[in-house]
Amino acid sequence: MHTKQLPSFRDVLGHFASGVTVVTGTDEHGPVGFTCQSFSSLSLDPPQIIVLPGRSSTSWPRIAAGGRFCVNILADHQGDISTTFATPGIDKFADVAWTRSPSGLPRLDETCAWLDCTVAEVHPGGDHRIVIGAVDDLGATLHTRPLLFHRGHYAGMTGLRHRPAR
Repeated sequence: MHTKQLPSFRDVLGHFASGVTVVTGTDEHGPVGFTCQSFSSLSLDPPQIIVLPGRSSTSWPRIAAGGRFCVNILADHQGDISTTFATPGIDKFADVAWTRSPSGLPRLDETCAWLDCTVAEVHPGGDHRIVIGAVDDLGATLHTRPLLFHRGHYAGMTGLRHRPAR
C-alpha cells in the first residue's frame, strides 16, 4: 500500500505569486532595510498597509525603533536588489541607488511605487510580526511592471494590461 506524500505548507503557498518589496528605514548607524514578500494593503480609509517581518529579522528592530518605514515596491528588473536586501551581514546600500523620501527615509530608485509609513501597531504572528503601517505619503512610477516571486523564482509580468478593477 502506497501512502500519498502531501506537499509541504511552504510548497503549497509557493503557488501564490507575490510582489516583492524592500522595507527601509534609518537608525543611528544609517540606512537599513530588508526584502519582504509579505506585504498587502489593509485599508483605504484610513490608508493602511501591513508588512510581516520575520521574528528573526535583525533589520526590523532597527527600523521599528525609529517608528517609521518606507515600503519600496520593486520593478521587474530589480531581482538583484531583492537578493541583496535578503542577504544578512552585508552593507545592503553599498551599490544601490537611492534618495530620501519626503520624510527622510531611504527610497530606492527605479521602483514601481513607494509608501512612507508610521508604525501604527505591531502584533505577534507565529514566526513573523504583523506590522500595521499608517500611510503618510506615497508615489508611483507609470509604465513599470512589478517584480513577482513564484515557486522559488523571480518573475515579471507579461501581457499586463491596465484597466480599472470592478
